[in-house]
Amino acid sequence: LGSSGCGKTTTLKMLNRLLEPSSGRIWINGHDIRKDDPVELRRSIGYVFQDVGLFPHMDVESNISVVLRLKGEDPASRRRRACELLELVGLDPKDFANRYPAELSGGQQQRIGVARALAASPDILLMDEPFGALDALTRDSLQQELLRIRTDVPTTIMFVTHDIFEALLLGERIGIMHQGTMHQIGHREEILRQPATDFVRDLFESPRRHMQRLTAQLNA
Repeated sequence: LGSSGCGKTTTLKMLNRLLEPSSGRIWINGHDIRKDDPVELRRSIGYVFQDVGLFPHMDVESNISVVLRLKGEDPASRRRRACELLELVGLDPKDFANRYPAELSGGQQQRIGVARALAASPDILLMDEPFGALDALTRDSLQQELLRIRTDVPTTIMFVTHDIFEALLLGERIGIMHQGTMHQIGHREEILRQPATDFVRDLFESPRRHMQRLTAQLNA
């Protein structure tokens, strides 16, 4: 969680070596990722972008299974996995498997993006403000869907957001960044009750004050 430009997306991209760190090391499951082939590393980590990035010339089934094709899985296995994931994200394979991205709503495209990222059963799923460009109702629906998926899929999810309420809703542990520095990492209750820095305290006080002013104006 943090404001624009604080380093959230940069941090996320370093985890799958889309960006290389200028110093320090990154370890995943006790392994230094600098020793991994970057292409294979990226195929083992799911990534969901804000703009989804579906391939417009591929149907939904092909979009979901693209990593499986690169890994050499046979067509029948890819088709079966795509159908499983469509059901997981709440879309009927019979209705959606053969559609193209242009035929989908923004929320449906984002669900396909999540399904694609989960196709290879990654240990880690990176999500970079995936719901930020959606309307409030669609965003709320997908947040609830993600909470449901999280209980069904044994995957660690790292979710970047600048929305305080989204972080509190979805985050089991929240890291708060500001100007390239991690100010605090902890469970939501710990952060709300014991902010580690003035910035963290002010970050959570600001929306509370805003709601108080808005309520006062409505009641005036």
